[in-house]
Amino acid sequence: MDGVQRTSAPSGAFLDLDALTGRTFDGVLFDMDGTLIDSMRGSLAAWHAWAAEFDVDPADLGALGGLPARRVVAELVAQPRRADALARIHDLEVAVAAEGIEVLPGAAEAFAALPANRVAIVTSCTGPLLAARLAGSGLHAPREVVCVDDVANGKPSPDPFLLAAHRIGVDPHRCLVVEDAPAGLAAGRAAGCATLAVGDTHHHSELEADGYAPDLAHVHFRSGPAGITLERA
Repeated sequence: MDGVQRTSAPSGAFLDLDALTGRTFDGVLFDMDGTLIDSMRGSLAAWHAWAAEFDVDPADLGALGGLPARRVVAELVAQPRRADALARIHDLEVAVAAEGIEVLPGAAEAFAALPANRVAIVTSCTGPLLAARLAGSGLHAPREVVCVDDVANGKPSPDPFLLAAHRIGVDPHRCLVVEDAPAGLAAGRAAGCATLAVGDTHHHSELEADGYAPDLAHVHFRSGPAGITLERA
């Protein structure tokens, strides 16, 4: 949920790329929070402050990791307070967006290895929150970014990844989605993309994907005339 991830058993050194290393892709679509950057410190502070203001049990936030804020608010806040609750969490998150941002291992190297016109970030953040977090991270954004403002239905709907594939001009079935959360992986699968689960925000047993890696430092992307391939680092 825009950077709030559920704490669970880490994926540790679990690595399984066998189903992906023999394939060639035309594009790679990256989630942001938990995949490219760690924004958890500021985001958790914002969501816990929000929960106190809106009489929400903070424990209820955990099961909603990876969902857009508007979905989380709809689940936890009754009408007619939802509009105010959504505006408030957006303000709180933007206010702390640059605090403690960490670029996750291998993220910068992955961007450097891939053609700029074949990469997109696909995030459940709003545009302003995305911009604030990227600025705080220092990570250079690709040319194409899809945020929750760009689609009618966010993750786990396939819409964000379908739009990203369209923007980079490739068939979704020729794209690889890189995600850390069940909702994002479900969205990638629904869009017809191959999926790579990374990170330790969820145990690998909770992540349905074609491949798994602890982080992007365990993966090398290669670009050639036939397309993009990946291999173990």
